Amino acid sequence: MNFETLDINMRRFETSLDQVILPDLYLVVRIDGRNFTRLTKEICEFEAPFDTRFRDAMTDTVKHLMECGFRIVYGYTQSDEISLLFHPDDRTFGRKTRKINSVLAGEASAFFSLKLGVLACFDCRVVPLPNLECVKDYFAWRQEDAHRNSLNAHCYWLLRQEGKSAQEATKEIEGKSVSFKNELLFSRNINYNDLPGWQKRGIGLYYSSYEKTGYDPIKQQKAVSIRNRIETNMDLDTGDGYTDWVVSLMQGRG
Repeated sequence: MNFETLDINMRRFETSLDQVILPDLYLVVRIDGRNFTRLTKEICEFEAPFDTRFRDAMTDTVKHLMECGFRIVYGYTQSDEISLLFHPDDRTFGRKTRKINSVLAGEASAFFSLKLGVLACFDCRVVPLPNLECVKDYFAWRQEDAHRNSLNAHCYWLLRQEGKSAQEATKEIEGKSVSFKNELLFSRNINYNDLPGWQKRGIGLYYSSYEKTGYDPIKQQKAVSIRNRIETNMDLDTGDGYTDWVVSLMQGRG
């Protein structure tokens, strides 16, 4: 069998599980840390419940992913996860899930590992969404997850610092209401509402335009050009104000 025939025959198997996201669907990917509990608590020993070094590494990883070849209009990170909203016109790799997942998981893992100086691994999943309402619901969902995780984490580590075991701290807040947890913190002089926004609602990254003044050597005069840069929002809005803003970024109105 010659190479051309062998190549055709084998590629049938190689591409047999390829899935392509249809062009009329909106596209989000979520990237999650693998075994990050061990990474953050044992290997790196980050401060609990939130550590600025870990936060900055995650934020810088989002920036890297927004500039690694895909057309990303919004990046969101909370805890050990990242969500990326693609521009509707992005057709990188023909929107093949195999390529999107493998490239973004690899880029995130490599960049984050180099940033911290320890081995770290991310997985990646593609989330196709049928309409803008689902895009809004997705980011509302992840932000609410951030809020729940944040409130639980502050309560849990408060109890741990007071001498309770992991099992005791978990049992004390398990199944309890939001108001109970807020009151638990407030009874120790911690007003949850006053905690940093990035801890409660996550961090958003987006592109903004700005004017840069340079020099045109041909016309021998100053020239102004429009450039893009990534901005970081650590005090995100909530509710419709937040989700409407996310959609506006995709529509070029942010």
